[in-house]
Amino acid sequence: MKKAGFIFSAKFGRGFAVCRRRGGSGWSAPAAMRVEGGSVGFQIGASETDVVLLVMNDGGMKHLLSDKFTIGGEATAAAGPVGRDASAQTDAVMKAEMLSYSRSRGLFAGISLDGATLRPDEETNKELYGRNATNREILTGDFKTPAVARKFEHALNRESPQRSR
Repeated sequence: MKKAGFIFSAKFGRGFAVCRRRGGSGWSAPAAMRVEGGSVGFQIGASETDVVLLVMNDGGMKHLLSDKFTIGGEATAAAGPVGRDASAQTDAVMKAEMLSYSRSRGLFAGISLDGATLRPDEETNKELYGRNATNREILTGDFKTPAVARKFEHALNRESPQRSR
């Protein structure tokens, strides 16, 4: 995600969502996503941020599969673990729908009121699969992982072994 601004700022980014298949037997094909947003306030700078969102429950999945939602407005998110410990953090009542991990480069400072929407990137999905496909179809259906994403799928399978039933 890239962000730049002076008083008013804008942010834009693209990425992919994958879901673990029922029973833990591998991963879905990737579904393209885009994030867009803006803010206003006492702020200045430019930055680039890598973000990983983990959907933790059915409520988060419902939002992820919708056409468009606001992180923090319609879906609750909490910062994921900080540092090298493996424990997960969530909100006070353990109901965070998503955990987020991020790494930033650049310099951006200030106080602002902002928002961001996360929505399907239909153009990228069409380019990747050669036809119109919704993120719901891709993440819950039987789409074959495209050749360009197989290395990513192998890394996911290597780093997150199948769960036993």
